Amino acid sequence: MSINIIKDYKKDKSFYKNLFVLTLPIVLQSLITSSLNMLDTMMIGKVGETELASVGIANQYYFLFTLFILGIAGGGGVLIAQLWGNNDKKNIKKVLSKSLIISLMVISIFLILGLMIPEKIIALFNNDASVVTVGSQYLTITVISYVFTGISFVFASALRSIGNTKLPMFASLLGLTVNGVLNYALIFGNFGLPELKTEGAAIATLIARICECSLILFVVYFKDRILNIRLSDLKGLSSKLSATLTNVTLPIVLNEACWGFGNVTYMAIYSHIGKRATASMQICSTIMNLFMIFAFGLSYAAVVVIGNEIGANREDVAKESSKKIAKISILIALILGIVLFALARPIVSFFNVSYEVKLSSTYILYVYSGIMTIKVFNMVMIVGILRGGGDATYGSILQGITLWFIGIPLAFVAASILHLPVHVVVGFTAIEEIIKGIFMIKRFRSFKWLRNMVKDTANDKVSIAA
Repeated sequence: MSINIIKDYKKDKSFYKNLFVLTLPIVLQSLITSSLNMLDTMMIGKVGETELASVGIANQYYFLFTLFILGIAGGGGVLIAQLWGNNDKKNIKKVLSKSLIISLMVISIFLILGLMIPEKIIALFNNDASVVTVGSQYLTITVISYVFTGISFVFASALRSIGNTKLPMFASLLGLTVNGVLNYALIFGNFGLPELKTEGAAIATLIARICECSLILFVVYFKDRILNIRLSDLKGLSSKLSATLTNVTLPIVLNEACWGFGNVTYMAIYSHIGKRATASMQICSTIMNLFMIFAFGLSYAAVVVIGNEIGANREDVAKESSKKIAKISILIALILGIVLFALARPIVSFFNVSYEVKLSSTYILYVYSGIMTIKVFNMVMIVGILRGGGDATYGSILQGITLWFIGIPLAFVAASILHLPVHVVVGFTAIEEIIKGIFMIKRFRSFKWLRNMVKDTANDKVSIAA
C-alpha cells in the first residue's frame, strides 16, 4: 500500500500537493476549535463544580444546534463544490443564499427557545436548582452567539468548497485568541474588569463568535468577492437546483442527527457499567476525537476535490482521484493507529484518575487503535468521497442502519446483559464499523455514487418562486 502511494506521489505530485494544501487548514481549524472548547472547560473548571456542570449542560443545547447547522452547511457545500467545478458562480451565490436562509430559520428556533425558556432547557438535563440557575444565565447569553456561529458555518463550508480553506482557519484562530483573552479577563476579573465567572465566559464566547464571523464576512465582501451574496440572490434558484439542494442536505442533516444521538446513546450504555467506565470513556473519547481530526480534514478535502472534478465533467479524473484518496486514507489511518497504540499508556498517565480507570482507558485506546483503519476509511467514504460525488443518501442510510441495528444493540447486550468490561464493550462496537466498511467498499467500487448534480444548470429555467 505505502509503496503504491509513493509511486503515485512521484507520478502526480500536484494532486497530493493540492490535497495537502486543502486538508492542512481544515485539520488546523478543527484543532483550534477543539482547543477553544478545552480552554473553556479548563477555565470554568477552576471556578467550581457547579459552574462546570452548568456550562457542560448548556453546551449540550449547542451540540444539538450544531448537528442541524453543520448538516445544512454541509449540504450546500457539496452542491457548491460541483458548481465551482462547473464554473457556475451565479448559481453558487443562489445556493449559498438558500442555505443561509434555511440556517437562519433553524437558528431563530433555537434562539427563541433559548431566550424564552432557558431554565426548562437546562432542567431537561439536570434538575439541581443551582445548576439550572447558573446554566440558564450562561445559555441566555451564549444562545445569541448561535446567530454568528451559524453564519460562519455556512460561509466556511462554501469557502472550503471553492478551495479557500485558509480563511475559516484564520477566523477560528481569531476566535480562539479573543475567547482565551476575554475568558481570562472576565471569568477571573483580570485587567481591571469585573469577576463575572460563568457570565464572563458566556460574554467571551459571544464576542469571540462575533469576531470570527466578522472576519469571514469582511474578507468575503471586501476582498474575495466570489461569495458576496446580495438580496437579489435570494430569488431565482432553478427548481432543479432547489430540489437537488434539498435532496443533498436532508440526508446529511439526518446523518448528523443520527450520529449525534447515537453517541449520546453509547455514553448512556457505558455509564450503566459504572463511574469508572464513564470516566474512562470520557478520557478516550477526547483523545480519539483529536486523532479523528485528520480524517475529518481529509474528508472535507475529498468533497472539494471530487466535487470540483465532477462539476467540471471530468468523471474519469474524479474516479482516479477517489482511488488515490481512499489509498491515502488507509495509509494515514495505519499511521494514526500505530501512534495511538504506542502513546496510549503515556497519554493516559497524564490524567489524575485511579489506577483502574487508567488501565481501562489504556485498553480502550488499544481497541481504538485496532479499528482505526476501518473507522477512518468509513468516515472518508461517507463524509468525503460519496458526498463529493453527489451521493449523500447511501452513506447516511448505511450509517443509520449499522449504528442503531448493530452497534448500539451489541453494546447494550455486552454491557447490560453480559456485564462485560467497558473495553470489551467498545470492541463489540467494532463489528458495526467492519460491516459498514464491507458495504462501503462495495459501493465505492461500483461508482454508483458518482453523480453530476449540476450538469447544464446554467441553462436551467429560472423559477422566481424557488
